[in-house]
Amino acid sequence: MRGVSTTDALIGTLAPRSTDSAAHSLWSSPAGCTQFTTLLDAIRVPRLGVGHPRIRPAHVIGDKGYSSKAIRTWLRQHNITHTIPERADQIANRLRRGRSGGRPPSFDKQLYKRRNVVERCFNRLKQWRGIATRYDKTAECYQAAVTLASLLMWL
Repeated sequence: MRGVSTTDALIGTLAPRSTDSAAHSLWSSPAGCTQFTTLLDAIRVPRLGVGHPRIRPAHVIGDKGYSSKAIRTWLRQHNITHTIPERADQIANRLRRGRSGGRPPSFDKQLYKRRNVVERCFNRLKQWRGIATRYDKTAECYQAAVTLASLLMWL
């Protein structure tokens, strides 16, 4: 898929146990950047024991499509660390402004390489025709199909 990548990963304990219909709208839509905060607000991962569900990821890894100032600011305001590469035009604009352009955002290449694990998982999920074509009419049916496919892949 070109543009918005299907590999925008939530690293930590959120990734393996979180399937949400908001996640479907993020990785299947070219307007995924506008859905970013909606997805992160919708995540609820139950704890193993008692207590409130976990609602904040430990770390977010995204592709260059999520390199906007608004998304980085939102992540900083919510104390969520992130690894998102800078787009070429952002680098050029920052360098053009010189010292007033600010410093580049931190970027961990080794952590960013872990995105391929999530991308391979999405590619395996898309081998299911109903998931790839979004054939189901309701979000509940689609989420059930994603859950079933995930369980079969896990077994």
